[in-house]
Amino acid sequence: MPKLKTHRATAKRVKKTGTGKFVRERQFSGCSHILTKKSPKRIRKFRKQTLVDKTDLKKLQVHLPYA
Repeated sequence: MPKLKTHRATAKRVKKTGTGKFVRERQFSGCSHILTKKSPKRIRKFRKQTLVDKTDLKKLQVHLPYA
């Protein structure tokens, strides 16, 4: 069997935790422009990481075979 290639774009965006769950940044995590209309509470929430939804796990296992 040949080696499986890792999908590099996914590898840069998602990390696997010690318990085997996948963690990702929130949608506006960069959050660097058009901040005037976004509340401070909303901006704070963007900083946190969140777990990947269970519907995307099968895709992630294909993209990251060695994660």
